[in-house]
Amino acid sequence: MKTLAQRLAKKIEHSYLIQGEDILLYDKALELIKKACHIELEEFNFTKFDDDNFKTDVVMDTLETLPFVGEKKIVLLKNLTKIPEDFKKKLNAYLKAPQPSTCLVIFDFFNNFNFIISEKVSAKRLDEVSLGKIVEAELEKAGKSIQKEATVLLLSYCCDYYSLIANELEKLKNIDNDVITKKDIENMVTKETEFSVFELSEALSKKDANKAVELLSLMEKDTKTFSLILNHFRRMFFVAISKESDIELSKLLSVKEYAITKARALGKNFSKIQLKNIYELLSEVDFYIKNGQMQVENALYYLIFGILYC
Repeated sequence: MKTLAQRLAKKIEHSYLIQGEDILLYDKALELIKKACHIELEEFNFTKFDDDNFKTDVVMDTLETLPFVGEKKIVLLKNLTKIPEDFKKKLNAYLKAPQPSTCLVIFDFFNNFNFIISEKVSAKRLDEVSLGKIVEAELEKAGKSIQKEATVLLLSYCCDYYSLIANELEKLKNIDNDVITKKDIENMVTKETEFSVFELSEALSKKDANKAVELLSLMEKDTKTFSLILNHFRRMFFVAISKESDIELSKLLSVKEYAITKARALGKNFSKIQLKNIYELLSEVDFYIKNGQMQVENALYYLIFGILYC
């Protein structure tokens, strides 16, 4: 975001394509663009389109319309999942000769706008060094410091999502002690379910039944748990048997590169035969659930014990 601020200070482009997996960074980028454009009367000069209100002709007309007051207006296209072919053609034509007073901002979480040429802004998960510095700086503002191992655990619990880290920091700023410890993180920070799936995978690879059951009992209330476990182990299997690079696999499996990197690391805890057996077990359980032969909660435990003894 610091790079974006520097770019905006030099020149405001006609369009910005924001892509990546950290949702909060999208909003941060939009805030910076709004500030640079000095938007006045936002109700007239900021228009958002998503799947619910998207219409090709309305979007194109809005892009061409002059701001009501002030020099700039912003049009936001937010995470569109379906993009008509006629809109692709019209948008590409528009971007060759854009309205100077309009700034188009595209939130593209699903990477559907790679067909356009635009100023790109990354909302990818930041590296751990950068995140660690942000954590330290934010806590320092509140008069607190944090132990190195506590920072590492905080980032792990939040799966390196700045959006999740920012929320947890608000809790940590309000604790009594001035130095935040690993124990504080364990007691106060909410684990992202994705991290719990990683922990579960590790417990299963070590045949640690008690740890696996303990983790699952904490996760079962989250409705997305089964699909996360399902996708996680399927991904590990495909990564284990594939010769493609992480970038190529991320495109083939329609996931972020981070997910492939993590799957490759965790998949090393299992043999290819084990992953093949787990993959077949996943397909079996998925079939039972979809056909009403098994409740999701029961399926989770059936799946976990099946993996433990595969």
